Amino acid sequence: MPLLLAQPGELNKIMAVRGGGETKRFLESMGFVEGAEITVVSEFDGNLIVNVKDARVALSKVMAGKIMI
Repeated sequence: MPLLLAQPGELNKIMAVRGGGETKRFLESMGFVEGAEITVVSEFDGNLIVNVKDARVALSKVMAGKIMI
C-alpha cells in the first residue's frame, strides 16, 4: 500500500520505491530505500511529515504515493 495510507505514529517498512529514474534516485538519496523503517509524524491535506533514517522529511502527496509500505 502507498505511504499515503499509513496512520500517524505507526512504524512501517518501505517495500518499494516507484517512479522514474531521477525521482527514484532523489527519494533514495533522502533515505527512502527498501527495508528502511518509516513513521508518519503528521499529515495535512495529503502531504506528510515522516521520520526516516533519523531524519524528519516533508513529502508532497505525489512523492508519498511513490513509496510503498
